[in-house]
Amino acid sequence: MARPDKIREIQVQKPAQSLAHFQTKFSQGQEEDAGLLKPILIGAASLLILGLLFGGWNLWRTSVAEKHEAALSALQMEVEGDGVTPLPAAEVEKRMRERLGRLEALTQAAPSSRKAATEGLLATWRLALDGKGQAPAKAEDAWGRIRLAQRALALGQVQEARAQLDPLRTKAQPDEAWGEAFWTSQVDVDRLAGDRAQGLKDLADYKARYKGRGDASAIENLVRSI
Repeated sequence: MARPDKIREIQVQKPAQSLAHFQTKFSQGQEEDAGLLKPILIGAASLLILGLLFGGWNLWRTSVAEKHEAALSALQMEVEGDGVTPLPAAEVEKRMRERLGRLEALTQAAPSSRKAATEGLLATWRLALDGKGQAPAKAEDAWGRIRLAQRALALGQVQEARAQLDPLRTKAQPDEAWGEAFWTSQVDVDRLAGDRAQGLKDLADYKARYKGRGDASAIENLVRSI
């Protein structure tokens, strides 16, 4: 019997996939994953950016309000002095006239949260200087109440000043931007009333709440002047 010239080969496996085919499928899988991941990353980035913008805006607004209050407090101190040594009425009036333009500029540039209180102070100055304008009868926030209390102090109205400050007492804590101004005004009311015992109580209350976080020297000076 004659042998076949060629040996038949039996194919038991499918041909292996080519490298190019494998790379093509792998690339397609990556593209599908990237297509799903891309919207997720964009959404997360958008939320992060919005959070940063909102946080930055809040910080900016707080900074503007604090700078405004600092400028306003400095202006009032220039006019009224340190509160320890009483100034003659004529000297106070002279200083108010000299600085009225600065207060008007501060009123125009005041942030919305401080606009009403600053306008109230300007009205008080104009009323005291020329009898023009009308001081506000009520305040919308803590700063506004403190301004009205300071106006009452300037007019010698102890009960009116206390009426403005009393509702703020429980909230006058270190985390409130107006806290220091409240306690200074509160003890200034005690000074005007000649009530040293109450002044000492208010000083002790202030120290208990602030526990070294504030500057008690100004309030201590007020108490010593009673």
